[in-house]
Amino acid sequence: MYIEEFTHRQIMAERFYEYHHYYNDKPINVDFHQHAFYEIYIFISGNVNYIIEGRNYQLRPGDILLTNNRDIHRPEILPSQQPYERIVIWLDHAFFNGLRDIGEDLTACFQDASNRNYRLFRPNESQMPKIQSACQAIELERGSNKLGSRVMAYSSIMEILVLLSRAYYEISDSAQQGVTESEQVNQIVAYINHHLKEDLSLDHLAEQFFLSKYYLSHQFKKFTGLSLYQFIMKKRLTIARNMLIGGKSVTEAFSECGFNDYSNFLKAFKREFGEKPSDFMKNKVL
Repeated sequence: MYIEEFTHRQIMAERFYEYHHYYNDKPINVDFHQHAFYEIYIFISGNVNYIIEGRNYQLRPGDILLTNNRDIHRPEILPSQQPYERIVIWLDHAFFNGLRDIGEDLTACFQDASNRNYRLFRPNESQMPKIQSACQAIELERGSNKLGSRVMAYSSIMEILVLLSRAYYEISDSAQQGVTESEQVNQIVAYINHHLKEDLSLDHLAEQFFLSKYYLSHQFKKFTGLSLYQFIMKKRLTIARNMLIGGKSVTEAFSECGFNDYSNFLKAFKREFGEKPSDFMKNKVL
């Protein structure tokens, strides 16, 4: 079986895509994180609640999650008689650029999942075997030294993306039965995402949503897993990072994401991503 040793790395080491099949006998701890690429997460077994942008998804075998380069998320891995097994596929922006040149935008399902703030779907009995078969083909080729094995693996990645994109628009309503959420918190998260440049203080949000500061803070932490301050800071830094990848200057990213102090922005960016914005631009922007 093609199994890799799990690491906490959240930065791509390969240019276009990465495919990982992980298997852990015991629960592991994974912090809240966000990354500069798209992610397909295929849940195989275990006992996992996955928190994404304030929604808590109770996963079933075969569930698939789609996250983009804005989503703050983390799995909560609980004790189970079964191992925690999953397949994770990372897709860089550059992966999609060639597809756009031929008129195909396969980021649409990721964007729609973000717009709906609902990242889970459950392929049906006819869709899942095709996805599993493509995954097996990737693992076979990645373990081979035959001529063209990397090309074959790449083509299977594309096949999975097409299969997922088609399956996504046939989402079953039954998936919503496994979600724990608060409509109030969903509205606050949406407000934050659309007003990052503006005042997002606790006082302002409490007034905006007609809630007490204590209740807002308590509910927000309960459903997102982060304090209001932590969530807003991670979100602002995430969008700033994406702007740098898109070619914006450090000054533009700083000013357009709601930071009032330039030096604090530099410190926060380095603390979150491990390097200064200028170094990030030099090392990550293609």
